[in-house]
Amino acid sequence: MNIVLCGSFFPDVHYYLSKALPEGQDFKIVAWNGSDKEIPERADVMIPMMHKIDADLIDLARPRLIQQWGSGLEGVDLSHARRREVAVANVAAFGGNADSVAEHAVLLVLALLRKVNEAQLNVRGGQLGAPVGTPLFSQTVCLYGLGAIALPLSRLLKAFGVRLVGVTRDPNAPKVQNYNVDACYSTEEILTCLAETDILIPCLRQSDNNAGLIGEPELRAMPQGGLLVNVARGGLVQYDALFSALQDGHLAGAGLDVFWREPFDPRDPLLSLPNVIATPHIAGITRNSMRDIAQGVAENLMRLHRGEPLINRVV
Repeated sequence: MNIVLCGSFFPDVHYYLSKALPEGQDFKIVAWNGSDKEIPERADVMIPMMHKIDADLIDLARPRLIQQWGSGLEGVDLSHARRREVAVANVAAFGGNADSVAEHAVLLVLALLRKVNEAQLNVRGGQLGAPVGTPLFSQTVCLYGLGAIALPLSRLLKAFGVRLVGVTRDPNAPKVQNYNVDACYSTEEILTCLAETDILIPCLRQSDNNAGLIGEPELRAMPQGGLLVNVARGGLVQYDALFSALQDGHLAGAGLDVFWREPFDPRDPLLSLPNVIATPHIAGITRNSMRDIAQGVAENLMRLHRGEPLINRVV
């Protein structure tokens, strides 16, 4: 079985998947950088490494399975895969992956509050005792979406003594109590919630229905000096609205691990703003999360090999 890694990003996937697959069986992992016209012969399984799996590529490769490395599926043409009877599956965002993403979100929050960008400049300039930071304790943090990532994030944030609020479709759902929020709002009440939010963290999967969900009204509803941290998907936030709110100082800062186009243009003016901290889509890239994802992917590859039903199949 030929397993094609589509794209040149996430270079450690090959190693972790190789370790998770059983030895002595017919599994061959092939790297394809996504730019060559010719894909490897017999692409039985395609694993997108931030490479878009569109209708043309599906028709060209005719894979048996498109297996996502993680939970997001916005780069796969699901409708065309369904028409071509190509199976599509992902890996649930629980375990090591969810924990790692949650930790990274807290890292970005703390880096913004303690003005790490300015602090690094002061070290290089020989300045001591500045800048003056803000403690996370007593801040109001909004988790927009109560899913797999929000659960470990809520536990971490509560340890810092924050006031935690949530936004979800049904704030009276039984699951809400698992997040230990101090208040929970419906999605229709988002502006009311944001009016009391110091730090906004989207915790949603991106879909056709929620692209650009956070725009000018949402960001301007936050108090002056608020922060946005995005470890979910870049397309959830409107670029122009975020840039404007950061540039004029309505928002004090943004911590971004995901972007509107990836890889993000290093010359983009957003990255030149002093109140932006950016990391290269690494929130879920830890040894634990890579190991857990690799085991989930390997399980599906073995199921495909044996002709058994796939786990987390979406098409």
